[in-house]
Amino acid sequence: MNALPPPPGCNVGLAERVLVRFLREETHRVGMTKAVLGLSGGIDSALVVELAARALGPENILAVAMPYRESHPDSLTLAVESAQHAGVELETVDISPMADAYLAQNSDLDDTSQNAVRLRRGNVFSRLRMTTLYDRSAKLGGLVLGTSNKTELMLGYGTQHGDMASGINAIGDLYKSQVVALSRHLGVPLGILDRPPSADLWDGQTDEDELGYTYDAIDALLFRMIDRRHTPANLESAGFSADFVAAISKRVRLNQYKRRPPLIAKVASRTVNLDYRYARDWGT
Repeated sequence: MNALPPPPGCNVGLAERVLVRFLREETHRVGMTKAVLGLSGGIDSALVVELAARALGPENILAVAMPYRESHPDSLTLAVESAQHAGVELETVDISPMADAYLAQNSDLDDTSQNAVRLRRGNVFSRLRMTTLYDRSAKLGGLVLGTSNKTELMLGYGTQHGDMASGINAIGDLYKSQVVALSRHLGVPLGILDRPPSADLWDGQTDEDELGYTYDAIDALLFRMIDRRHTPANLESAGFSADFVAAISKRVRLNQYKRRPPLIAKVASRTVNLDYRYARDWGT
């Protein structure tokens, strides 16, 4: 894949205004004034906390860092730096005791040399973190903010009911490259901007190594495939290899189930999310 088209651009000033207003209006629409989110030390959550602080005021945001005992220490260090930069409160919750209690009852999760086992363990950690956030949400009376970007959502690169869960998501329509551009605009700390994207599932793990392609290449393809609706033939003419197009198309198709509410079998005349779609602003 040589001389590929560039990833999509981002009007950072407009994006900031739209997303700050979105967070403020949609949080207030459900009767809340506060928000909760997980801070991982990565760029996505760092961007969301910056937007949330501007939308609701930093005093109304609770950020939660949730390391496991094997997490890279840089993750917590950068989460602290991110919270300080945004001016929000940061709570640290060590998920090791709760995770180890589950892992101890499942000996088949001990062999971390197997990639499938490492992914299962990562899903456990991700769901425990979301359990923690929703408990803090109930305690604080704040909405849980999502931190999954559009690239991750399209590829299914996340954990259902884990990091993909949220009350509202301000960055779900921004590709990773656009997240980076907007983060630079908002002054996200350089240590976070320069850090290779990683879910911190195991030592040395990076997103791009696991995905097999760079985010810029994936974003360039997805933007033309999804937003511009280019055909496979047009994508190949633009410089994308047939194998790359096929691989990404397959991931998008197979992970549709992660992007939708649970599918309900239709047995009545009006079915939730099929015939009955309650507009979000009815009655407000």
